[in-house]
Amino acid sequence: MDARVPAVAEQLLLIERELRLLSLWAETPPAPEALASEQPFCVDTLSFEQWLQWIFLPRMKSIIEESHPLPAVSGIRAMGEVVYRERMAEASSLLGALGDFDRLLGA
Repeated sequence: MDARVPAVAEQLLLIERELRLLSLWAETPPAPEALASEQPFCVDTLSFEQWLQWIFLPRMKSIIEESHPLPAVSGIRAMGEVVYRERMAEASSLLGALGDFDRLLGA
């Protein structure tokens, strides 16, 4: 088992926590068509926070639960910085959690 897995799992929980604290966590999923987008980050059908909640977090949890290799790199914070460029102060904790996730994968 990759020694980073426990830290990555914890970081995923922190990302979820930040989404909830920012009131960006949705109770109902987007339409199946929106989740089926082939565009990176589903930019044509989902907001960034929807993508985090409904695509990114479940995929990463699945990777961990099924003992698949972790991705070698991540640049998810950079996407968050683009999305929240007008609200950097408000999203700073979420961006920090995303940056910590990127660093864990790059370790």
